[in-house]
Amino acid sequence: MLASLSGWKQKIVAYAGVLGGPGLFLISFLDSSVLTFPVINDLLLIGLSMQHPSRMPWYATLAAIGSVLGCVLLYYIAKKGGSAFFHKKAGTRAPAIQRWVEKNGFGGMLLTAMLPPPTPFKIFVLAGAVFDVPILSFTTAIALARAIRYFGMGYLAVRYGDQALPFLAQHKWQVAVGVVVFVAVSYGLSRLVLREKTEAGK
Repeated sequence: MLASLSGWKQKIVAYAGVLGGPGLFLISFLDSSVLTFPVINDLLLIGLSMQHPSRMPWYATLAAIGSVLGCVLLYYIAKKGGSAFFHKKAGTRAPAIQRWVEKNGFGGMLLTAMLPPPTPFKIFVLAGAVFDVPILSFTTAIALARAIRYFGMGYLAVRYGDQALPFLAQHKWQVAVGVVVFVAVSYGLSRLVLREKTEAGK
């Protein structure tokens, strides 16, 4: 995996590995914003959680916060770049992504953030900014998705050790679909409950 990165990116990864938890935060932030480190933050999280199982919640929290802040930075970059910036990055997929984000808002951001690679999630971040998903809804959706992802991955690392990443790689779509269904049902039920409370208060 490291061999596919350029020399200076390999140096960043090596430095992050020495830093431990703060390095995981750094890679997660960069990977979600201006750079790309495919799967590196996952590998760091798994490795650190295996070495120090009791610290797994801390590592997962750092990874989630780093990723959320990186997405927020990208959100504001896209806000400044505007629609032309989004269409340049999205290419022929732009109309479909725009429809998805405009129609689904918070739920759309949450579900796309749960999908595994090669889903081009950064394009959805750009779309969320350009097509006016409120920053609070955007941040909440990303935070929930990242918390589920990284705490789940940390749990697998503690429980299954070296087999955690191969397990995820082999079953990534089954795991993703299961989590998406769970999140979608939970989201739907919460909306139903809130709507019933609103109607009862009228």
